[in-house]
Amino acid sequence: MQRLPAGLKRDRVRDVLLDLISDKEPGTAIPSERDLSRELGVSRPTLRAAIDGLVRQGMLVREHGRGTFTGRRKVTQPLAAGDDSFHAPAAEGNWLSRILEFDSAPATARLAHRLQVSPADPVLRVVRLRLVDDEPMAIERIHLPHRLVESLRPDDMVSGSFYRFLRTRFGIDVRRATQSIEPTVTDETEAELLGVPQHAPALLIERTAREANGRVVEFTRSIYRGDRYRITSELHFDDTSG
Repeated sequence: MQRLPAGLKRDRVRDVLLDLISDKEPGTAIPSERDLSRELGVSRPTLRAAIDGLVRQGMLVREHGRGTFTGRRKVTQPLAAGDDSFHAPAAEGNWLSRILEFDSAPATARLAHRLQVSPADPVLRVVRLRLVDDEPMAIERIHLPHRLVESLRPDDMVSGSFYRFLRTRFGIDVRRATQSIEPTVTDETEAELLGVPQHAPALLIERTAREANGRVVEFTRSIYRGDRYRITSELHFDDTSG
């Protein structure tokens, strides 16, 4: 597997920062970089890079001479869909994956909330580079409750439909998902993997997948190239539509 320790460490710091600000009101100050780097046991440059990424996404705001604060909440626009909303046609091209990280660790508070597990429960984290016709298209960071997929191996996630594989191998039948899509820019590691300039436009897609009974089986955070990927949706209107 390809080793990217600096970028992956920054990912972990970002997750901790997201935990820190998840329940904070807009405009709340976060601890200083010196205090955070000491508390997290990471270097100031690594911490600063993670904070920079959250600032670019509007989740944190720096104010000169005052510190860093939580950003304004984003407006959410749901997309209406029918009863078969989880049916998603396959995207164009030949999709393959290169596995960059595959390991298990206790869930952070944020992941425990997302996956509806205990913070002490092990979570399998998979980072994979998605290729379309041999060209980098996306980076997926997949999180699964480890107890559901204990025999899963990296080679299982290189090709084919992952949800179909979960159904046939583990009896996990994903039936619905909540997904958010928003604009972002690539950081240094993402840009290198995707073959685009740093701070290139991208799409940030977060998805929580569930079985029919509501059990959460996956939380995925993906970065897609803005210059090569687009999402379309079909909307239906009735007499009450504005």
